[in-house]
Amino acid sequence: MSHPSHRQVVSYVRRSTRMRPNLRAALDRYGSRYLVPVDTADRSTSIAADAHVDWDAAFGRSAPRVVEIGPGHGESIVSLALERADLDIIGFEVFEPAIAGIVARLHAAGTTNVRLVQADGEQGLRTLFGPRSLTQVVTYFPDPWHKARHHKRRLVDARFAGLVAERLAPGGTWRLATDWEDYALVMRDVLDACPGLVNLHAGWAPRPDVRPLTRFEARGLAAGRTIRDLEYGRADDH
Repeated sequence: MSHPSHRQVVSYVRRSTRMRPNLRAALDRYGSRYLVPVDTADRSTSIAADAHVDWDAAFGRSAPRVVEIGPGHGESIVSLALERADLDIIGFEVFEPAIAGIVARLHAAGTTNVRLVQADGEQGLRTLFGPRSLTQVVTYFPDPWHKARHHKRRLVDARFAGLVAERLAPGGTWRLATDWEDYALVMRDVLDACPGLVNLHAGWAPRPDVRPLTRFEARGLAAGRTIRDLEYGRADDH
C-alpha cells in the first residue's frame, strides 16, 4: 500500500521567525557547515516526494545514522554528538530560530558529526531514508497537543510508529520522552500495538545517560510533572 509523501495534518504550527541578533549572526556565519538543503513541496517546511540526500557526501564519510525529530534548543543532539563521534546525526527542525540556536551550540562544541534539515521530520524520515537504514530515531518531548480536538496533530501515532519500525536497522532503537502522563500512556499503547516494534524494558525505560536536562524537561519538572522515557527496538530482533 502506498503512502502519501507527508501528513495532511502536521504536528507543529508556524511560529515567529524573529530571532536575536547573535543567533542570526551564528546562522549566517556557520549555517552552511551544518544545514543540508532539500527540495521542498507546497510548504517551506515540506519535502518534495522525489527529494534525495547523499548522506555519505553530506558527512564526508559512511557511518551509522541517527535521526532526531524536533531537537528544539539542541541540548540532546549536541550531547549525543560529543559522546558518540562514531555516529552521524541528522536533526529535523522546522523553526529557524531553533535551527540558529543549534548551529551556535554545534559551533561552540566543535562537533562535526551533525547535520540539520529545516523541514518536517516525518516527511524527512519517509522520503530521505530507506528501510533498515537508521541506528536510532529520537523523539524527545514532542508537542503533546493537550486539547482532544488537536490530538490528531500528535506526532506519535500508529502510522508514524510503523514508519519508524521500517526505518530502523537491525539492532536499532527508538528513544522517546515526554513530561505529559496522558501522552506517555498513549505513546506506550501505540508502540506496544505496532507489530514491528518491541518494548526493550518492562514498561518505562531508564533515562539515557546522553540525554541532558533540557529546557522542556526542566519546565515540566518545575511544574511537578514526571518524565517518562521509552525505548523500543525492532520486533524481529527479539
